[in-house]
Amino acid sequence: MGTLVSFHAHPDDESIGTAGTLAKAAALGHRVVLVFATRGELGEPVPGVLAEGEQLPVRRSAECHASARALGVARVEFLGYVDSGMMGEPSNDAPYCFWQAPVEHAAKRLALILEEEEADVLTTYDDNGGYGHPDHIQVHRVGARAGELAGVPVVAQNTTNRDWLLRGMRGLRKERGDDWEMPEIPDDGSFGKPESEITHRVEAVEYAETKRASMRAHASQMGPDHFMLTMPDPVFAMGLGTEFYIVDAQPNPATAPEIWIEVFEPLR
Repeated sequence: MGTLVSFHAHPDDESIGTAGTLAKAAALGHRVVLVFATRGELGEPVPGVLAEGEQLPVRRSAECHASARALGVARVEFLGYVDSGMMGEPSNDAPYCFWQAPVEHAAKRLALILEEEEADVLTTYDDNGGYGHPDHIQVHRVGARAGELAGVPVVAQNTTNRDWLLRGMRGLRKERGDDWEMPEIPDDGSFGKPESEITHRVEAVEYAETKRASMRAHASQMGPDHFMLTMPDPVFAMGLGTEFYIVDAQPNPATAPEIWIEVFEPLR
């Protein structure tokens, strides 16, 4: 049995980017741990979902544990920082937000968990945080340093395969015709990474329904009419059933952790 620690900025981030990976690792008998930098204090709740007087971060914390149960996650931890909000917002300047946290200090907090768990694999985000959110960029920075401090064999940066996504959407457009408007994907490099930079993937189509259950657990952020929850099953599996990663330092195949070999595969 190996151990995978998945580090995220906010509750629900694990559902969108890595839930298939986490579910697959857990189903294969490995230990999976979720760590969140913040409790998503600045999220926008679905209208009417909070009870009178219910605090959003408390609700979102509970949703993390519900998501973890759906995925088979063994442990959930929070580093204790506060949501920084979207890039350029005044909340970015709050001294207690994650964006303002000293990387070394935050990395030591995460490294303590990595050492306790004897982590074989740590998942973080790419250097742009997927789409430029300050807390996601900070996850990349803090995760990279924590992996060094704790000597984690593999640090895998979760990302969106921009080329693969565009191919899939063009295929849907061809199949559905002019009645389906293709979402606009920025071509300025601010969203995801080109396929040429991506090194690994996780094929998790068979865990697509588990991934959707993880998303549903975050009901304060994803209502029943959320576009990802209303996708037809084949479209959901095609679009979200494969997850992509960038690994800068490839482990030696002869000594690579078993969890790495079983769950992740080279993109080419």
